[in-house]
Amino acid sequence: MTTTSERTPDDVIGVTILGATGSVGVSTLDVLARHPGRFRVVALTAHRNADLLFQQCLQHRPDYAVLADPEAARELRQRLDAHGETATVLAGPRALEEVVALPESRYVMAAIVGAAGLAPTLAAARAGKRVLLANKEALVMSGPLFMEELRRHGGELLPIDSEHNALFQCLPPGCVGLAAAGVRRLLLTASGGPFRDTPLADLEQVRPEQACAHPVWSMGQKISVDSATMMNKGLEVIEACWLFDATPEQVQVVIHPQSVVHSLVEYRDGSLLAQLGRPDMRTPIAHALAWPARCESGVEPLDLWEMGELQFYRPDPVRFPCLPLAYQALAAGGTATAVLNAANEVAVQAFLEGRLSFTRISGVVAETLERLPAEPVRSLESVLASDAEARRIAGSLCER
Repeated sequence: MTTTSERTPDDVIGVTILGATGSVGVSTLDVLARHPGRFRVVALTAHRNADLLFQQCLQHRPDYAVLADPEAARELRQRLDAHGETATVLAGPRALEEVVALPESRYVMAAIVGAAGLAPTLAAARAGKRVLLANKEALVMSGPLFMEELRRHGGELLPIDSEHNALFQCLPPGCVGLAAAGVRRLLLTASGGPFRDTPLADLEQVRPEQACAHPVWSMGQKISVDSATMMNKGLEVIEACWLFDATPEQVQVVIHPQSVVHSLVEYRDGSLLAQLGRPDMRTPIAHALAWPARCESGVEPLDLWEMGELQFYRPDPVRFPCLPLAYQALAAGGTATAVLNAANEVAVQAFLEGRLSFTRISGVVAETLERLPAEPVRSLESVLASDAEARRIAGSLCER
């Protein structure tokens, strides 16, 4: 075995991070920095946060830095030049697809939130990379296409969402089917968000800052709102079906406020295996980076003596109507899950901008699904066409 001190440049694993300035991207860089002899940063990408990306470039010295916004990219280039940094700065969506295919980058952290991450994540699959998937929309929108690209090009897919990573850890190594592994069902845990116990009558008056105040996890605005509506968990159900070749009936959601148990696998012999840990994304990130080995994540061990009581509840479909909507879209199949995701993104943005009430988010999604029938997923273009039409419909509903 090669030790860290004996590693050659060819042994060091190159990593590209899509969405480096988001919470998952920042956590990934924290883990990578703990293992300088094992990993190196090849490329960092962001939407338009040139300030943070500049600081990350100074600290982690990537070969490439990409910003979707051309003006932000020009600003970054000037600032890097002033500091004598030689990273190649690129701009635009096409550049994202180029950097994931770089031969020196073996792993790609897919952490761009929403539909914007679909094309570069698919490009990473086509390039045969180990894809560390934090962008659940890639599977929600284009599950059959994405899985086919992985198979065709010999890529690897490792889940980063804490719930899916927990399921991965609780399943047998090399599991190729739940039935063959003796699995009865997969249980995805959910915190229940900030409004788990809020009177239903008060939800109409919920403000964006309240919805974004997650009681346990530190996340971006969009994901925080999705957690409050439990649409996040609905998208995770869809993702789990693709990741583990499961039927919707085999994936259930359980509310677990403490967020200590990250998910569970129930076997037909009555065994229930769970993965426990602190609510810190560095744990699943470190697991996926080092798999099948393990590496230091920087997360404090869970103290069982201080953990206290663990609670579990069934989710209330009246309080969380977005969860049954996700099962509805999953049952419809085809492009319905892409429509679900697009309508939700539009509705959440309208809520964050004060143009839509919190309780109306699910209504916009439901009506968009009703107006736009599902079609077979034939190509990326067909998925994007459904996505665009769903956004148009949802946008008009938000303005109504």
